[in-house]
Amino acid sequence: MIDLRSDTVTKPSDAMRKAMARAEVGDDVYGEDPTVNRLQDMVAAMFGKKAALFVPSGTMGNQLAIRLHTQPSQEVIVESTAHIVRYEQGAAGALAGVQLHWIAGNRGLISPEQVEAAIRPKEPNTVQTGLICLENTHNSGGGTIYPLATIERIRSVAATHGIPMHLDGARLFNAIVATTLPPASYAQHFDTLSVCLSKGLGAPAGSLLMMNDLTLLDRAKRVRRMYGGAMRQSGILAAAGIYALEHHIDRLKDDHDHAKRLARRLQQIPTVRVNAQDVDTNIVIFDVIGHRHNPPTIVAALKQEGLLINAIGGVSFRAVTHMDISSAMTDEACEIFARVLAD
Repeated sequence: MIDLRSDTVTKPSDAMRKAMARAEVGDDVYGEDPTVNRLQDMVAAMFGKKAALFVPSGTMGNQLAIRLHTQPSQEVIVESTAHIVRYEQGAAGALAGVQLHWIAGNRGLISPEQVEAAIRPKEPNTVQTGLICLENTHNSGGGTIYPLATIERIRSVAATHGIPMHLDGARLFNAIVATTLPPASYAQHFDTLSVCLSKGLGAPAGSLLMMNDLTLLDRAKRVRRMYGGAMRQSGILAAAGIYALEHHIDRLKDDHDHAKRLARRLQQIPTVRVNAQDVDTNIVIFDVIGHRHNPPTIVAALKQEGLLINAIGGVSFRAVTHMDISSAMTDEACEIFARVLAD
């Protein structure tokens, strides 16, 4: 089965499993897991931040950041199709007591002018803006990369108004590899940022929340405990993350190449609407127009042929390449799409 539903479906390699089995562990709640400590120090140094905190998931990393930066009744500016909006189960309202101010972006990206217009005036009758969140790469935008110049301009707007910024960098490593920019070039513009180890890097679980303010780190540990994310001998998972960082970053380019090849082949199918030029990294979002079957039936037909993808609403579908998808599997997926989607 060729699984293009997500880059979260990868399984640890034998070498990664061996690294996990050999991991030296301790109680991380006491700060005594040496492998977790090594991972945290490694990632903080990589991104030019003073500290990093290991958490079970990207969602927890994002929600910790929202809780750290905001007060109940405040508002968080975020793009309307962001992961924080679509896939985190309303956690910002439930856990931090804030509301989300949605801005409709272009392929998931919002402009400095839009951010400026969304910031609330500082007057007693208006809800106050507490945080600005960006997502890079943007999942629902199709793996789009935020231009660094745009981030710099949004940061300037935020600084003028004294508003902190958080980056949902679940797939930031994809942007780093695609642009060849150093990790710190992105990280420097955010008060906090999260990166995920279980997407393109192929670890089984885990994300890291980074920051420069060490008072935030102490609060983050407390809130992590409150949210149920304080783990014990989690060095077993941290070892997988270290292995991924040491062996799986550069190979993300293969995923990008496979996604672009897939998009070019999809573009040749009459019932498919996709712009291959819009594929920045490893996510291909496309529409199927005028096909005789509805999306659930199309997904079922593809599965019958040995290909898994997700329908994501309306006539849109998402295919994601990852480390368990080879060049040959990409070509086979293209053939399956051509057979099933031909009208």
